[in-house]
Amino acid sequence: MPEPMTPVPTPQTQPFWDGAARDKLMLQRSIQSGRYFFYPRGFVPGHVNETYEWVEASGHGRLASYIINRRPLPGYENESPIIALVELDEGPRMMTNIVDVEPIPENLRIGARVAVEFRRRGEVNLPFFKLVGES
Repeated sequence: MPEPMTPVPTPQTQPFWDGAARDKLMLQRSIQSGRYFFYPRGFVPGHVNETYEWVEASGHGRLASYIINRRPLPGYENESPIIALVELDEGPRMMTNIVDVEPIPENLRIGARVAVEFRRRGEVNLPFFKLVGES
């Protein structure tokens, strides 16, 4: 199997990856409005004059959408990853994978509760999500 593809931290994303290394899901939050946002960036979206802070997220949310990838990358032919859009309890949505469930639609209900689980891939910990019960 080939070496897993992993993201490369940038100055804007380093606090996110530092948190992930400690199994913590970090989000940015506007200090003025309290609104959370994701993906990491160097400004508050739509409000460039506001300031932000990094805070630990709950790591819980709901499955907003998904696709089962039946045409994985070369070297991963025996896998059918579930590529998902998770709406975090704090508000932002993030792309991720759903793990530890058979990749069939009957197992994946929109609105299902999920929780983050970090897994090592190459040099970084990546946030994946698992189904955790009823909504």
